[in-house]
Amino acid sequence: MEKLKQRVGEIFFPDDPLHKFKNQTLPKKLLLGLQFLVPVFEWGPQYNLKLLRSDVVSGLTIASLAIPQGISYAKLAKLPPIIGLYSSFVPPMIYALLGSSRHLAVGPVSIASLVMGSMLTQEVSATEDPTLYLKLAFTATFFAGLFQASLGLLRLGFVIDFLSKATLVGFTAGAAVVVSLQQLKGLLGIVTFTTKMEIVPVISSVFHSRDEWSGPTIMMGVLFLMILLSTRHISMKNPKLFWVSAAAPLTSVIAATLASFMFSSKLHGVKIIGHLPKGLNPPSMDMLLFSSSHLAVAIKTGIVTGILSLTEGIAVGTTFASLANYPVDGNKEMMAIGAMNMVGSCTSCYVTTGSFSRSAVNYNAGAKTAVSNTVMAAAVLVTLLFLMPLFHYTPEVILAAIIITAVIGLIDYRAAGRLWKVDKLDFAACLCSFVGVVFVSVPVGLSVAVGVSMFKVLLHVTRPNAVVLGNLPGTQIYQSVQRYGEAERVASFLIVAVESPIYFANSTYIKERIMRCIREEEELIEANKETAGLKYVVVDMTAVSAIDTSGIELLCELRKTLEGRSLQLVLANPGGTVMEKLHLSKSLQLFGSNGLFISVGEAVAHISSLSKAHREVI
Repeated sequence: MEKLKQRVGEIFFPDDPLHKFKNQTLPKKLLLGLQFLVPVFEWGPQYNLKLLRSDVVSGLTIASLAIPQGISYAKLAKLPPIIGLYSSFVPPMIYALLGSSRHLAVGPVSIASLVMGSMLTQEVSATEDPTLYLKLAFTATFFAGLFQASLGLLRLGFVIDFLSKATLVGFTAGAAVVVSLQQLKGLLGIVTFTTKMEIVPVISSVFHSRDEWSGPTIMMGVLFLMILLSTRHISMKNPKLFWVSAAAPLTSVIAATLASFMFSSKLHGVKIIGHLPKGLNPPSMDMLLFSSSHLAVAIKTGIVTGILSLTEGIAVGTTFASLANYPVDGNKEMMAIGAMNMVGSCTSCYVTTGSFSRSAVNYNAGAKTAVSNTVMAAAVLVTLLFLMPLFHYTPEVILAAIIITAVIGLIDYRAAGRLWKVDKLDFAACLCSFVGVVFVSVPVGLSVAVGVSMFKVLLHVTRPNAVVLGNLPGTQIYQSVQRYGEAERVASFLIVAVESPIYFANSTYIKERIMRCIREEEELIEANKETAGLKYVVVDMTAVSAIDTSGIELLCELRKTLEGRSLQLVLANPGGTVMEKLHLSKSLQLFGSNGLFISVGEAVAHISSLSKAHREVI
């Protein structure tokens, strides 16, 4: 029971989160518990005016980016633009209380918005039944938050690890291409546009709607797109000028709105946002559908968007925490992001998480704590209460330009190049998920990404490495004869290293690999006409961290098979867990004192000396 308890603790509590509570008084434990659940009580007492000044500057800076992005991403999710601003008000305040990252800037993000829009439109049309669509969006957000909070509470964060870095590179690049293509509707001023997301229908729809193209819209879109891309390039080349790209979206919105208002008579065909309601987020708890026929799609959308937003949020938070050298608790982040989405779903918000672009601006602007999110929320509040009429004449084309500029950074071709150079299988996973998103659909692309990641895990588990070792002359070191040209085979010995745990899933494969190595070694001895034949097979178990009953059965069967061929099986350096299971199964007795050694060098030296002594006696 003690071992089981220890093992469960290692699986679910690798960081031992309760170590602070040991040997503490009850009041101290209660305080630590409150700080653990609500991190603001941990850093809040040390907060001062100097930190506030830094947070106010960074908060106002990211607000200038969050307001236009919020409106744009809501359109991407097929939601009313005002929902994007609502989602930039309540969730950041919740995160400021519960989050452990100092630099994570919370709000709507492009990938989650795209996925939500593409999955929900398969069930309900956002134009034909906007009320039902809005209800499904809030319900999906609730389930996304519930799923995220549950993962953190139950410490099951390893679930999101099944989306590997390689598949995420391909998925996000594919999503960026899909998002950009969708914005051609706004950039060209097209009225009739396909509801599909794939590249072929979108391109076809663009050319079939050539008569709807609007010259003034195209000119305005190209102009502002060039401005936004130029400011992004300037900030990338000189990080100190981060404020240039941060202020560009809001400045572009203001300029485009003024141009639309002043020259409305000349800008024919340029569509504007229109009326946006003033006021705080209206409650939406009564809009959550828990007994609808569409509940299944809401749950499915919530889980998918929840996983994606959680992956992005934790990755962004961890990145900037490492830059600033402070710890981030992944499970706390899951609970914080989950809580803000659950609360958000009841206050007219859709799925939110940490945005890389806003978080980068927040970091470069000098944010010191999560209060910067509160400052951003305050700026959004002022906008909601007093400034909404100013967005009436904002052209939709500027929102398309903002989205394209934001998602272009998701296409990480350098990362794809590194994958090709380092691991071809990772590159194949990246390419599969990219092609799935671009040519089939976003949900299918995500399924391909998860499927390829799972396949890779299964491939590594069921097909582990088993390499032949040789001796480096003048040492007791044994390395792969393929990697080390100077490594020499040892006469009468075949040394095979198994580089993985031995489980039921790979035991048959490992046996086949060892038998193949034996056959190849015997063929090599025969081809070289060596006098010393093969007598001993040494299995180096240094990398075998665990073994199950199927693995133990494998070793026993292998020993019996080799005995029939006058070969001795020798085990070298089995770990503590492996030794314990071999002992409990009484398998150690089968190998005897000359069948088990603490290293390959000791096994070769000892068996060689015994063989030599035996020959001398004879």
